[in-house]
Amino acid sequence: MAYDPGAIDATLAAAVGDEPMLIAELRVAFLESVRRGLHALENASGDAEWRSAAWRLRGLAASFGAVRLMAIATEAAETDPHDAALMRRLRRVVDRL
Repeated sequence: MAYDPGAIDATLAAAVGDEPMLIAELRVAFLESVRRGLHALENASGDAEWRSAAWRLRGLAASFGAVRLMAIATEAAETDPHDAALMRRLRRVVDRL
């Protein structure tokens, strides 16, 4: 699955029009939410909490067109909690947003 750095901005532009300042603000809010979602995964205390955090992260990614993040968050929801390799992949994707 390819990474499209413009997908999030395109999604935001479609939602709010040609408003660069608003797009920038929404992008910052999105990234903050993604980091909180990643933090929730890292600190999940059990299977149910892990899966809930993964599904929330997936929904957030889907709302903003972050396809790669959505795919890995879906994988997280369907695998064992705190998988180290999966967490590394999630961190890499988040760092690229």
